[in-house]
This record gives sequence, C-alpha cells and structure tokens, in this order.
Amino acid sequence: MPEKPFWKQIAKASVVGLNLVISTIVGGLIGYGLDYAMDRWFGIKTAPWLLFIFALFGIIAGFKDLVMMAKKME
Repeated sequence: MPEKPFWKQIAKASVVGLNLVISTIVGGLIGYGLDYAMDRWFGIKTAPWLLFIFALFGIIAGFKDLVMMAKKME
C-alpha cells in the first residue's frame, strides 16, 4: 500500500482538531439557546445546566470523531 503524501496527512490531522473544537462550540451554542428559550419563553430556570450538558455532548461527539479518524488513518 503506497504511503500518503506528508501534506495530506497534516491536513487530515488538522481537520480532526478543528472538528473537536467546532463540535464543542456547536454543542455549547445549542445548550445556550435552549437555556435562553426555557428561561424566556417558559419561565423555567435551567441556566447553566443545558449549556453544560450540550457542551459535554459536543465534546463527546468530537472525541468520537477523533477516534473514528484515527482508526481510518491506520
């Protein structure tokens, strides 16, 4: 099996890091939006719990993607 070019491997490694950061940010934004909606529209005080929960979901999704990419690179 031929080895991939060095720059292609660097690009894939940087995408993994970006996916981890972006998934955390997206999860946090979803949690923040739900906190805002629950507080404002329904009067239920959930802040900051939904933010923490969805940010954690984003971190877990990012690490899952990291593991899948690492297995694919082997």
